[in-house]
Amino acid sequence: MTDTLPIQLIVGLGNPGSKYDHTRHNAGQDWVLALANSHGIKMAPEKRFFGLYGQGMIAGQKVHLLVPTTFMNLSGQAVQAVSAFYKLENPAILVAHDELDLPPGTARFKQGGGHGGHNGLRDIINKRGGDKSFHRLRLGIGHPGDAKQVTAYVLKKAPNNDFISTQRAMDNATRYLSHAIKGHWQQAMHSLHSETPHS
Repeated sequence: MTDTLPIQLIVGLGNPGSKYDHTRHNAGQDWVLALANSHGIKMAPEKRFFGLYGQGMIAGQKVHLLVPTTFMNLSGQAVQAVSAFYKLENPAILVAHDELDLPPGTARFKQGGGHGGHNGLRDIINKRGGDKSFHRLRLGIGHPGDAKQVTAYVLKKAPNNDFISTQRAMDNATRYLSHAIKGHWQQAMHSLHSETPHS
């Protein structure tokens, strides 16, 4: 896959409520809120979209930003609502989410794919009729080493060193986002993947 549609909708996944603020599972949400802040885009509750919504210009293009305020396993409800209202196709959507299979400090753009056990991605795929062709920003959070510990692990805040590494990875993703927004996916992926995590 090479170039594709420009990105029109960027979604950041997380759980609502102060008890989940800045937990590992909310990495996608944290990234989109930081992205909105850095581009002067106001995010406000929008009932019809089941989340915080804003729109503005990024990399010279109009982009919709969305943070679902449903719980993670219902994220598709918000994505479907915005996509249906603005008639957006899946390849014009970028979903930012936490990724157990990548270490903290690593961020990767990805074109399409399955859900990998991530409940937010699973629900988006289901609500989009099984279409997996939306793009991803995978934000590494590491793995606890035992599948039984995953739920508790993702719902906790990372140690400070890991948190700082993740913030650095988010900054790198923002730096190369303009390529993705313009549909230049090979360039976006290569640029971001060339960044090496810092210890």
